[in-house]
Amino acid sequence: MYPGRTQQQKDEYAKAITKSAVEILKTKESHVIVVFEDNPKENWFLAGNQL
Repeated sequence: MYPGRTQQQKDEYAKAITKSAVEILKTKESHVIVVFEDNPKENWFLAGNQL
């Protein structure tokens, strides 16, 4: 995702992803790892075109 998200947004998103993974994949919360990788907008391309 693009840089600029707050820590609170990342925390909430990680909790939502974890909850969904537990429900859909029938796994334990302790088995879900969420990693955020902020990539500058100028590094994003779709079909050879910069976004």
